[in-house]
Amino acid sequence: MAVRQALGRGLQLGRTLLLRFAAKPGPISGLGRPGPVAAWGRGECPGRTAGPRAQPGPLGLPLPDRYRFFRQSVAGLAARIQRQFVVRARGGAGPCGRAVFLAFGLGLGLIEEKQAEGRRAASACQEIQAIFTQKNKLVTDPLDTRHWRGFRLEDYLIGQSIGKGCSAAVYEATMPTLPQHLEKAKCVSLLREGPDVLPKGADGERAPKAPAFPFAIKMMWNISAGSSSEAILSRMSQELVPASQMALDGEFGGVTYRRPRGGPKQLAPHPNIIRVFRAFTSSVPLLPGALADYPDVLPPSFHPEGLGHSRTLFLVMKNYPCTLRQYLQEHTPTPRMATMMTLQLLEGVDHLVQQGIAHRDLKSDNILVELDADSCPWLVISDFGCCLADERIGLQLPFTSWYVDLGGNGSLMAPEVSTAHPGPRTVVDFSKADTWAVGAIAYEIFGLANPFYGQGRAHLESRSYQETQLPEMPKSVPPDARQLARSLLQREASKRPSARVAANVLHLSLWGEHLLALKNLKLDKMIGWLLQQSAATLLADRLMEKSCVETKLQMLFLANLECEALCQAALLLRSWRAAP
Repeated sequence: MAVRQALGRGLQLGRTLLLRFAAKPGPISGLGRPGPVAAWGRGECPGRTAGPRAQPGPLGLPLPDRYRFFRQSVAGLAARIQRQFVVRARGGAGPCGRAVFLAFGLGLGLIEEKQAEGRRAASACQEIQAIFTQKNKLVTDPLDTRHWRGFRLEDYLIGQSIGKGCSAAVYEATMPTLPQHLEKAKCVSLLREGPDVLPKGADGERAPKAPAFPFAIKMMWNISAGSSSEAILSRMSQELVPASQMALDGEFGGVTYRRPRGGPKQLAPHPNIIRVFRAFTSSVPLLPGALADYPDVLPPSFHPEGLGHSRTLFLVMKNYPCTLRQYLQEHTPTPRMATMMTLQLLEGVDHLVQQGIAHRDLKSDNILVELDADSCPWLVISDFGCCLADERIGLQLPFTSWYVDLGGNGSLMAPEVSTAHPGPRTVVDFSKADTWAVGAIAYEIFGLANPFYGQGRAHLESRSYQETQLPEMPKSVPPDARQLARSLLQREASKRPSARVAANVLHLSLWGEHLLALKNLKLDKMIGWLLQQSAATLLADRLMEKSCVETKLQMLFLANLECEALCQAALLLRSWRAAP
């Protein structure tokens, strides 16, 4: 709608209001008895008197139904206007009153134009989102084609240790493809000799090539869950939050597991979050390096002083080359690449928040990395053993006593969590806790030391630091990324942007510089830019055999498109850039 049309619509609405309010106004007493305008605000019709014999007055042109909101909210304003400008004698409003009502009508016309523009933008965003939501569907689990297999430890060939944490050890693994009658004998033999013993060739020599290990098996350490499958699955249920439906439909050590009501949620798939393909309980084997790396958690049958039970939980996942910490020790990402890595973490955290889940243990050791064809890293959040995924409470955790678990990794615990004190009505809000942790990890990604690690004066604590103590990032870091990291680390959660808005800030910074350079940024201009981005992204995805990291991120951006969150990000960016 052009300005001329808006003016015309305003004149029409002003005339309508004038006819309504100028119809035989009654006197206004000094005691404050309401006149017809105030009565109309209460739902009575102007021009009528109360009582059974009320005579109908002139009705005039009715206002459209969509202005019902303004009838209530503007009633008081209209009454004050009438007191000032409407002549108390019969004859209606004077010229000044007409001008006021005309201006008021013009305002409604402009509001209508803004509302129409907003509806067009929201509708376009929804249509774009629907297209890219379908495009972003993940590839089926690699074990789906062999859905009857993979629920026993004997189904896998286990290789060397990948790493260990405070609650589990992880090993590389593969699934042999030999005939069924030979496969079982081979796997059992390997487990007896040690999984690092490779098969021999026909001439008695070792096979020239080791098998590929596309999977990683995570063996949980079972100290207090007992040896029954039911107890193990109940105690370690948080580890099953990112499990696929296929993983949970299998056989778990003699019992069929069904996710109980009121238990941990099942997380929908996302490209930046780990996926568990199989989960099962089995007897604990003596794997390579076990006696040296974790003897205390082994069963007494393997180590006399071991505290572990003979049975535990195993999780089968994709095998990633390294963790984020390992990657950053060997590589120095470019500023643009580092920005995209931070963006991926925000996309993953936003997905968790939308699902009502908090990870509560974000750190570079729990983030996995794989490289695309251009050696650009793709980040995946893993290790959900400390997550909050309770259907009954969502992200609002009642903190009634010190026995309530607030999550792991105290160094990267958001201030609202680390400073909480238990009480009968205390509730800890985790909706922006993981977002705060991403701000701290961004320092590592951009090549600096994490300010919340270490000791000494440079070391900050989340419970006591001041925002002025945060170290400055070097000038090589993009200004938008620098400003965002500080914004994510604000002490007050209400001042931090949400993960969705923060992700949109980096999306706009990376791909929308032309849009942000416009002096007068309107919704229609933004929608035009989004349509261009959609077409370019679809074309790039179709032409490339395997999407690069930038294309994947653009598809994620468009699949999570929300008009309001995008506008908030744009306003935030423009305010940062306008600041001296």
